[in-house]
Amino acid sequence: QLQLVESGGGLVQAGGSLLLSCAASGRTFSNYAMGWFRQAPGKEREIVAGVSWSGDSTYYADSVKGRFTISRDNAKNTVYLQMNSLKPEDTAVYYCAADRGRTTAVEVTSKPYDYWGQGTQVTVSS
Repeated sequence: QLQLVESGGGLVQAGGSLLLSCAASGRTFSNYAMGWFRQAPGKEREIVAGVSWSGDSTYYADSVKGRFTISRDNAKNTVYLQMNSLKPEDTAVYYCAADRGRTTAVEVTSKPYDYWGQGTQVTVSS
């Protein structure tokens, strides 16, 4: 079992920045591809960004390209999501997730992900 705990969410004004962290424990973190998803009220969960288990591949949703950056630190068993130039439409609960499939490309749907954190709220005010 891989446990994931997100932190770093909060309330920020439009144009501001937040750094989300997801700390993993229980299994070998470096074996997992990692993704950040979000879910706004009344909307489906969507992928925001992902990084492959090797770190060689990343993926960003079009809505966050150029504003968000995903990174992983295997020594710290942590994946990060740096969010800059935040917009009110970025408001959502953000989840990190782990995928044990060792594929080259990042999985962009939620189904392949085996473990999920509890989520952290991000609210962007206009």
